[in-house]
Amino acid sequence: MQLAEFFSSQPSQLWQLAKQMNVNHAVGGLPWEEKTEKPWDLMPLIRMKQRYADHGLTLSVIESMPPSNHIKLGTPGREEEIETFQKFLINMGAAGIPVLCYNFMAQFNWFRTSTTTNTRGGALVSSYDHSLMKDAPLTEAGIVTEERLWENLHYFMERIVPVAEEAKVRLALHPDDPPITPIRGVSRILRSAAALQRAIDLVPSAYNGITLCQGTLATAGDDIPRAIREFAKQDKLFFVHFRDVRGTPEKFEETFHDDGKTNMLEAMRTYYEVGYAGPARPDHVPTMAGENNDNPGYELLGRLYGVGYIKGLMEAAAAG
Repeated sequence: MQLAEFFSSQPSQLWQLAKQMNVNHAVGGLPWEEKTEKPWDLMPLIRMKQRYADHGLTLSVIESMPPSNHIKLGTPGREEEIETFQKFLINMGAAGIPVLCYNFMAQFNWFRTSTTTNTRGGALVSSYDHSLMKDAPLTEAGIVTEERLWENLHYFMERIVPVAEEAKVRLALHPDDPPITPIRGVSRILRSAAALQRAIDLVPSAYNGITLCQGTLATAGDDIPRAIREFAKQDKLFFVHFRDVRGTPEKFEETFHDDGKTNMLEAMRTYYEVGYAGPARPDHVPTMAGENNDNPGYELLGRLYGVGYIKGLMEAAAAG
């Protein structure tokens, strides 16, 4: 397994700390600081990759995407967004960046009702309570049905999967978080391992696979080792978010890596059993003492804790 972290596109303290922890793989976003070129153009991607390389980090995944809400909703502007997405994949391939983590959540990305929930020792985590959303108004998109989203996902995949094949970029589809539907009238279709399977089967390809987000699938009630085995045996497991939760789709909270519902050692042993050799990173970590929670889920100390815990599990799994 390639232990990775999500890094900003410009050097920060985490870049140095990661190397001190012997983390050698980077997950990056798009370099939005570029002023004269689009962040999905070739040269901004190459320059970002080289910045990581100069610090001893291999850019293994981009976990971001150009604007895509028209794609997801099937509204005017979809064709232009698809064309941009196709160019983005071609540029990723040319830059030698092998995996794209993307999602099909319309109107809003991962979503929480609180980012200040207390957990062990007073650390702060994000949480979701669906009862707080029962009277929430519709978004400007109105009612967005599951049928509409499945049709739009199929239309999108038919146009990008062949380009991903040509560019040799693996498409790692992330499940919907929270895995519950609808939220403010917007359906969420990728709510389980079975839904992810249905999605990648729309346009079968060696380059069409998933991001196995343990936290989302655990929230949905999926058996994590079983999901690992099912996707790995198809060679569809391209990227892993190694995290955990407590609760159900209707009401859940994030946890420390050692304090959730999943047997994390069993999960790690399963990755080693199936021979998974791709990138994995901690995600949605607690905000710990002395941190200001300006970046919920991505403050520094919880990430260091997560990396250390994962490294220990990796060593234990490798030793059998």
